[in-house]
Amino acid sequence: MKHIVAIISLLILVKSTGYGFESSRDSSPVVKKDTVLTKVHSPKIALRRSAMLPGLGQIYNKQTWKLPIIYGALGVTAYVFFDNIRWYKRTRYAFNVRSQTNPAQQDIDKIHPRLFNLNKDDLSFYRRQFRQDVDYSVLFFLGFWGLNMADAVVFAHLKNFDVSDNITGKISIGSSSISQTNGVHLNLSFQHKKEKKIFETK
Repeated sequence: MKHIVAIISLLILVKSTGYGFESSRDSSPVVKKDTVLTKVHSPKIALRRSAMLPGLGQIYNKQTWKLPIIYGALGVTAYVFFDNIRWYKRTRYAFNVRSQTNPAQQDIDKIHPRLFNLNKDDLSFYRRQFRQDVDYSVLFFLGFWGLNMADAVVFAHLKNFDVSDNITGKISIGSSSISQTNGVHLNLSFQHKKEKKIFETK
């Protein structure tokens, strides 16, 4: 009987000791590392968006005031392109009709009124001129599209810099040991903008 009581007492003691270990282990504070999300303005995103559609990179950079300039430049070059295409086809048709020995009257009547009194040499000259203008208008269109992409990338890079309070300037008067002359020195320093902290948890 004494042995049974001793065994039961030992079991109760071990069980209570185990609960003590568990409670002490559960009561220990759980420390989580700070979770920091940063908002980074990506020049690559601005480049891709401007490549897909002009102006999307500027919208990403929050510079929507540039949209009328971009679409104005592209719109003018696109209009010039289609206008040159139209006149190139007219001069080409008139040149082909004038090059015939005995053109039909119905073909002559289809010549544009502004080209009707021009001879074959003049029509050949204007045909080459309009064809050249078509090529130039395409180059200008692609050039403005490229400038739109470059603008988006450059200002996306500048978004990561603080250009307000972190610009410091210093003007000083001194002499140059190299040129042996006196002058005014202007020193500007730029500090990189720190990434914004969205939230943190502990």
